[in-house]
Amino acid sequence: MTRVGDLHKKWMKEPKYRQAYEALEEEFVLASAVIEARNRAGLTQQALAKRMGTTQPVVARLESGRVRPSLRTLERLARATRSHLRIRFEPQRKRDLSAQGVK
Repeated sequence: MTRVGDLHKKWMKEPKYRQAYEALEEEFVLASAVIEARNRAGLTQQALAKRMGTTQPVVARLESGRVRPSLRTLERLARATRSHLRIRFEPQRKRDLSAQGVK
C-alpha cells in the first residue's frame, strides 16, 4: 500500500503541485499546530471541544485548515491543551515576495 507521505514527496517534484502546496502552506502549518497541541495533550477532538466549550465538528474544521480561527479561539485552544500561544511575524522569503509581484 502506498503511504500518503510517500505520495507527497513524489508530488512535490511536480511544479504545479509544489506551487499549489506552498500557496496553502500557512493553512497547513496552523492546522498541523492545532493537531499537534491536541495530541500532545492526549485529547480526542471530542474532549478538546468540551474543554473549549465548543463542538467536535468545530475542532475538526480547525484541524482541516479550512477555517481561519480568531485569536479568541486560539487562546481557548491553548488553555484547553495547556499550551502557550505565540504569534510572531517573520520576514518573508524572497520567493514568496516574487510570487506576490513584490520587487
